[in-house]
Amino acid sequence: MKIQKVTDPAFSRYGKVMEGYDFTALLDTLRDCSEKPLDHTIYVPSDESLEKTEVSKALQDRAYGGMPIQLGYCNGSNHLLNCLEYHRDSEVDIAADDVILLLGKQDEIENGVYSTDKVAAFLLPAGMGVELYATTLHYAPCNGPEEEGFRVVIVLPRGTNTDKPEYEPQCLEDQWMTARNKWLLAHAESSEAASGAYVGLTGENLRV
Repeated sequence: MKIQKVTDPAFSRYGKVMEGYDFTALLDTLRDCSEKPLDHTIYVPSDESLEKTEVSKALQDRAYGGMPIQLGYCNGSNHLLNCLEYHRDSEVDIAADDVILLLGKQDEIENGVYSTDKVAAFLLPAGMGVELYATTLHYAPCNGPEEEGFRVVIVLPRGTNTDKPEYEPQCLEDQWMTARNKWLLAHAESSEAASGAYVGLTGENLRV
């Protein structure tokens, strides 16, 4: 798999590098307040310690135009694509360790199916943050080269990835929602599919 960098022009289809922010204290807090398991991944939508950092207010005011946000994290070790998800809003990922982001485009989903051969891989270096556009398909980061695991701050509109709203599906996309503001396509080989998530990824379950 070809791994590009988030600073390469090809990344502009999927997002942009965050500029004008100092993430030092935020990432120090992340290391202090969260574990980094080496045999699985963990996700916490909102963490009070991260949300008390000075840069949290800057992200809310500047990156999200004053809208309420949450700062959480995705930590652990991962080498597989497994799923792709999207939200109605951009997601900001800020890496404490080098990670690989596996990304796709929402407009390439056809009849509820997305081929994994369209997925692109990008290296997000430690200390850097990126905005992933609302139309960008993504999921848990993968370990960076020679990294045993990772910690990544995940910034989203408040309430995202919490309890799924209750409704009767009226269209195909309604079947993809697995949490609030989270639409997900799973690979048949993933644990998410085994738990009942919509199987919408075809092709290889990519490994980094």
